[in-house]
Amino acid sequence: MPVNLSAPEPASLLPVAGVRLGIASAGIKKPGRRDLTLIELAAGSRVAGVFTQNRFCAAPVTVCKQHLAAAPIRALVINTGNANAGTGEEGLARARRTCEAVAELMGCTTEGVLPFSTGVILEPLPVDRILPALPAARADLAPDHWSEAAQAIMTTDIVAKGASRRLTIGGRPVTVTGIAKGSGMIHPNMATMLGFVATDAAIAPALMQQLVKDVADVSFNCVTVDGDTSTNDSFILIATGQAGNAAITDTAGADYAALKAALCEVAIELAQAMARDGEGATKFMTIAVEGGRDRAECKQVAYAIARSPLVKTAFFASDPNLGRILAAIGYAGVSDLDVNALKVYLGDVLVAENGGRAASYTEAQGAAVMQEAEITVRVVLARGSASATVWTCDFSYDYVKINAEYRT
Repeated sequence: MPVNLSAPEPASLLPVAGVRLGIASAGIKKPGRRDLTLIELAAGSRVAGVFTQNRFCAAPVTVCKQHLAAAPIRALVINTGNANAGTGEEGLARARRTCEAVAELMGCTTEGVLPFSTGVILEPLPVDRILPALPAARADLAPDHWSEAAQAIMTTDIVAKGASRRLTIGGRPVTVTGIAKGSGMIHPNMATMLGFVATDAAIAPALMQQLVKDVADVSFNCVTVDGDTSTNDSFILIATGQAGNAAITDTAGADYAALKAALCEVAIELAQAMARDGEGATKFMTIAVEGGRDRAECKQVAYAIARSPLVKTAFFASDPNLGRILAAIGYAGVSDLDVNALKVYLGDVLVAENGGRAASYTEAQGAAVMQEAEITVRVVLARGSASATVWTCDFSYDYVKINAEYRT
């Protein structure tokens, strides 16, 4: 079961002026499943995205990149049940055919549509089911359908993921709302997922790409479940400009800082939800590394711990087998790391220093911390002032079962 995670109340996901969402059933993988989502954006909306770095990226990722560079975006179409990945030229053709059909319905250009797919890899996208369901999705368009959309984009997720914030910019109320899916095949870059965050703030187009990268770097690129980077990872940031604030045109002012903070809060909540809802998860783990020379080496050490199967299975068993954490730190790849200078904490308990077990540490202390559902591992490298935090979960029997039976 997800770790201290429940689906958001529908009313808590605040409508964003200039965004409408519609959901329909295309029966892509399961009959009757609401598996198709259409998102309509007001004219003048700004859109930016970051995508998987997997070389075997899915057809919709390729098409999204092309369309973002070519035209203003007016619609997004998302299907679950089929990833349209590993499908070659035919996969690209089917993604484009879907965009053409959406464009006809929405009265925009084909390039003004972004396609997203998630599900089974290496199977053809069933456009014969998707296209007939699009009119129903269009008829369902409404500004308050964020909760329904969060459910419709799920695959192996148990809990729908969404979050909202409200702030004031230039005396105008501004809303930020986002949804995401992801619970397996989760690892940067990017962290495997589909994520869509929208705001009605007005912001200059030139700032959008840097903003989406900055938000991703502290959220979706700081989560791992199993160390597998997906073929379909996509994080899209939308700014409709409907809030009526004076457009944010530079990164130095208080308005930009406030908007970025709200976007980061929403994205971090969604990213943490993925780890909490990791396939078969029973523990939510925060790996905090500090005292590094730069953030990159801190993340390097954090990820070595977070993606170690031996560490993750020990946490599932509530076993304070802390030598596995030390081993992961040691092979993280920081070649000049002084292991005698660093310290390791399990929760608030000092467990390792001076190259070995802390003199004050007892097995009972470690066992007590390991019984908790949420556990923090803190590593102090003692070689600088940089820090980084990564979120992950344990490996349970259910993780193997879920992935062994994924296609059945």
